[in-house]
Amino acid sequence: MSAEYNEDSIKSLDWKQHIRLRPGMYIGKLGDGSSSDDGIYILLKEVIDNSIDEFVMGNGKVIEVNIDGTHVAVRDYGRGIPLGKLKDCASKINTGAKYDSEAFKKSVGLNGVGIKAVNALSSEFEIQAYRDGKTRCVSFSQGEVVSEDLKDRDDSESKDGTALRFDADPEIFGAVRFRDDYVENMLWNYAYLNSGLTIVYNGKKFKSDKGLHDLLDNKIDGEPMYPIIHLKDTDIEIAFTHNDSYGEDYYSFVNGQHTTMGGTHLAAFREALAKTIKDFYKKDFDAVDIRTSICAAVSVKVEEPVFESQTKTKLGSTDMGPKGPTVRTFMSNFMKQALDNYLHRNPETAEILGKKIQESERNRKELKGIQKLARERARKAKVHNKKLRDCRIHLDSKKDGRLDSTLFITEGDSASGSITKARDVNSQAVFSLKGKPLNSFGLTKKVVYENEEFNLLQDALNIENGLDDLRYNNVVIATDADVDGMHIRLLLITFFLQFFPELIKQGHLHILQTPLFRVRNKKVTRYCYTDEERRAAMEECKPKPEITRFKGLGEISPDEFQHFIGKNIRLDPVIIPKGMTIKEMLTFYMGKNTPERQEFIIDNLKVEKDAAEAIPA
Repeated sequence: MSAEYNEDSIKSLDWKQHIRLRPGMYIGKLGDGSSSDDGIYILLKEVIDNSIDEFVMGNGKVIEVNIDGTHVAVRDYGRGIPLGKLKDCASKINTGAKYDSEAFKKSVGLNGVGIKAVNALSSEFEIQAYRDGKTRCVSFSQGEVVSEDLKDRDDSESKDGTALRFDADPEIFGAVRFRDDYVENMLWNYAYLNSGLTIVYNGKKFKSDKGLHDLLDNKIDGEPMYPIIHLKDTDIEIAFTHNDSYGEDYYSFVNGQHTTMGGTHLAAFREALAKTIKDFYKKDFDAVDIRTSICAAVSVKVEEPVFESQTKTKLGSTDMGPKGPTVRTFMSNFMKQALDNYLHRNPETAEILGKKIQESERNRKELKGIQKLARERARKAKVHNKKLRDCRIHLDSKKDGRLDSTLFITEGDSASGSITKARDVNSQAVFSLKGKPLNSFGLTKKVVYENEEFNLLQDALNIENGLDDLRYNNVVIATDADVDGMHIRLLLITFFLQFFPELIKQGHLHILQTPLFRVRNKKVTRYCYTDEERRAAMEECKPKPEITRFKGLGEISPDEFQHFIGKNIRLDPVIIPKGMTIKEMLTFYMGKNTPERQEFIIDNLKVEKDAAEAIPA
């Protein structure tokens, strides 16, 4: 029987209720902080964006960011929000200064939602403005006013600016943790894009003098083949070079926003780069050979930018502004003049770049025959191969692309069977390994096509020609937490680092955490990931808890597994450590045994008792 549909069925939610009911519309996915695109980082970004806009307008050269647990505090030294409008700016949708296109002509946040979303999704939210020796403060909880100054207070000692403090609401986000790697990466991007700005995060300074040149200096793996080419003009900045890695590595920005999924500006750059280089060398190079092994950063400023989502990760605008040229024309004209001039003035760099393109062309032609055989083999294998149990909706879908689309890479049939039965068939796929994959360290890309398993994995992810058509946002290695499982993890990470490092750099690769113990009595069941959690569960289930130690994923029933790969999934991101290149890291961990590695293992060896010994009778 269908529900009755009448006037009582129609409801109107106020602004905070709507944000709390549909947070995904405002901040993308939620998450616990283990992924760089989790909602808590969007909250932080929305707050900092306002301070950045003040700096861009010439007000305040320092921004202070402090994070203690889940408590976030941001203080800028701009003009300060007009005191009489402080409450409205924090709690009235479509209220702000950015509708005046002259005041904030090329700002990212133009819809007046930003800090209102932060307010609605925070258990505690406080905003205080300092202006002309006066101050005013308003405190909220879940968007509701808790306390407010009804009039301005004297404060001649504090500098002008705005201070904002918030705690992400556990009712919405659960238990979350800000990861320093992700926060620092975000703050460095702000620094690179705003030369002269100093950001102080928990006492650590972030400042850049050379903009995107500095970004590539810090991001590029190993030594660049030629000095970084740095081109800059009003509304555009570009830096790029080539190195000896595989693939293409891009960092793109619009109005200071890191567009992790690219968009029209990045597509225009890739096209303009290929055309300008072909014209300069007067050779019909293949665009793939020109861009192979490139590492580039692209930043543009666009009037009234249109993004493909509220989280602004992909630019959809085709024009630079209502009266400006198209993004494609603007980029083409800039590259044609600036890059062509640079190459003519720097013949040594031009010579190295030309040789690099020719080398890429030779390598591609050598691979062509192997690729053809591999594709034929893959086509035949697909008919019978049951390695991939696919899902229905993917990241690269033209409509309704899923950020939660996930591929689990498992070892053996028992583990893959449990995950397959427990998964969400709409967004979760499973790829089953038949055993330990090949150690690909030091091998050329030929091995990706010659090794059937690697070839099928590459095909499942759809990353042969880069990440543009990546089918899953999360690539999750799901292996047992024993020696063999750890070895398989290491071999898979080596494969991705060798041939598809951008998959890791862009935050797509994760390790699945699964519980080590189940502790229960007749009323309560607790799954524990650490010894500390086990001890707490045993205390809760006294006097006679039943304790099970999971030694492999295959031991966990599908009914139980759905708890670990659903909304409470725990993922550890694979992150490249600061100060270590991919080549150095792979040589240390996967190269021939060295005294240094033996010493490292001895110094870091941990001997743990078997769980059964640690459990009192």
